[in-house]
Amino acid sequence: MQYVDKEDTLKVIRYWKSEAFKPELLKKGWMPAHPTLFLKKEVYEKHGLFNLNYNIAADYDLMLRIFSDPTLKFKYLPEVITKMRVGGASNRSLKNIKQKSLEDLKALKANGFKNPYKILYRKNINKLSQFLIK
Repeated sequence: MQYVDKEDTLKVIRYWKSEAFKPELLKKGWMPAHPTLFLKKEVYEKHGLFNLNYNIAADYDLMLRIFSDPTLKFKYLPEVITKMRVGGASNRSLKNIKQKSLEDLKALKANGFKNPYKILYRKNINKLSQFLIK
């Protein structure tokens, strides 16, 4: 996925490159960009929809639930399939970044992850390279 400028959609601000899913990646803070995730209806029927108790991290909570299911299989497409304008709720302001981090911690704890602070740290550090790759 590419984050692009609000006005100039040809100007790439951030390049979110994911990788093929392996369960141990969740403990390293890995997460695919939710606009690039396509799921069958049965997955939603089994794991539910977005938990609206999360104002910003509902996508992360849903993906933790889904990717923690060992019965599901995933296919990685190594190409850009989505362009999204910058300015979403999760990074609009420092206040939102703080709220998102608190919600990420809550989601990690709610989904039974050990060492949630370490996972959150790695999740945020992993994003830095997205600003360097074009």
